[in-house]
Amino acid sequence: MRPVNDLRHYIALLRELGEIQDIDVPVALDLELGAIIRRCYETGAPAPLFGAYSDHPGGFRILGAPAGTSRQPGMRLARIAVSLGLAPRSSGQDILEAVVASLDLPGIRPVVVDDAPCFENVATGEAVDLDRLPVPLLHAGDGGRYLNTYGCIVARTPDGAWTNWSIARMMLVDGHRLSGIVAPQQHVGMVARAWADIGKPMPFALALGVEPGIPFVCGMPLPAHVDEADRLGALLNRPVPTVRCRTVALEAPASAEILIEGHLHLDETVPEGPMGEFAGYLWPGTPAPRPVYRVTAISHRDDAILPVVVAGEPAEENHTVWGVMSAAQILHQLRQAGLPVTFAWAPLEAVLHWVVVTVPRDWRRRSGAGDSEEFCRRIGEAVFHSKAGATTPKIIVLNDDIDPTDLKELVWAFATRCHPTVGNVPFNGEDTAPLIAYLRQDEKLSGTSAKMVYNGLPPDEWGEALPVRASFRHGYPHAVVDRVLKRWHEYGFVE
Repeated sequence: MRPVNDLRHYIALLRELGEIQDIDVPVALDLELGAIIRRCYETGAPAPLFGAYSDHPGGFRILGAPAGTSRQPGMRLARIAVSLGLAPRSSGQDILEAVVASLDLPGIRPVVVDDAPCFENVATGEAVDLDRLPVPLLHAGDGGRYLNTYGCIVARTPDGAWTNWSIARMMLVDGHRLSGIVAPQQHVGMVARAWADIGKPMPFALALGVEPGIPFVCGMPLPAHVDEADRLGALLNRPVPTVRCRTVALEAPASAEILIEGHLHLDETVPEGPMGEFAGYLWPGTPAPRPVYRVTAISHRDDAILPVVVAGEPAEENHTVWGVMSAAQILHQLRQAGLPVTFAWAPLEAVLHWVVVTVPRDWRRRSGAGDSEEFCRRIGEAVFHSKAGATTPKIIVLNDDIDPTDLKELVWAFATRCHPTVGNVPFNGEDTAPLIAYLRQDEKLSGTSAKMVYNGLPPDEWGEALPVRASFRHGYPHAVVDRVLKRWHEYGFVE
């Protein structure tokens, strides 16, 4: 697969694959556009590319579901794979192993270029007007219009030692202000606090419509003080081009379709939210006070493209980007901890509430664990006490004859291999994400909750012996399986 250098190149590749649907008829930014994107997620339809709006002037396009899943056979994860420079028919295992391998490579620093297409149009000072952008109302019940659902927020510590790239929702307040959640435990919150501690607002850049690999590292739970740009360079085996901003001392991705600059003020708040979120729910309620991003510059390409994510039920980019990259980081950490682990996966349908870890049959000999409960406890400690696993509430541990990317296999294995009372390992008082769907209000406020490792390993009394799976692939000699496959159409079957 050839490198993908910007969003337009990515769209061209998706078009070749039948993964783009051009929508030239006018649609309303008020809910209609969001509903179209939602239906695309839920049906596996191509990514919609909008060009006209019934309630907003033209001049900008919107790409929906930029990393959604596909209904095309063998290409469910094509948009993820292509975003990362991999073949469109790559499996979940192919994608994760490529990411995990890159984590052992030295980072490649970004390169600063002299100019970028986003500076074809530049507005600063009094000319700044966010209302010129086509900012949609995505869900019925959202507290406002959300400009940033997939863009890269660039921030740097006052000492210049750490440049953080992240994704967080940003709601339009007015023509020169945005607002959103800035959680203190998140990296952008740490950087913002470092600026507030010296009495200054945090300079930021918001790069929208960047090359498709960038959102993946923005959503990857790397350790603090690790630059996401360096890790993407290692993954792509090339430096990421950046360009100097016009009004803040930052460099932003040069591939941006739209570049917004300004300062984040933690001491200034406005009502923000609610918003439909990754767990698949929108909790109606009053807006909460959130910090303000004051905008000092807006730059954009001619006919610029704004990517839009409509968070909710699976599978959308929270699940395909954050989930996939979290699983990669967890797999890497488990292996670094010396645990015999074959694979880890965050099932898209579980909306970041599960991570499935598979292990080889000889895990006892290789781990030295006395029993499966002890082994599962070690896995839980390694995952739950890491940044990648801090927001993961449930782990399922299974033998590696199960493919955790196959939901049918996973449900069957969970139902038949997890004893309801034996071997499962509870963890109490663990850090949690407040958007986990089932949390009580006191847990959301404290940021702590119980977690669980579900033990789907065979009973210890079995040793390494396992029953034979009564399936086509596992229950017959290879010669019979091959013969049936070769003669399938001869039998009269069409598919």
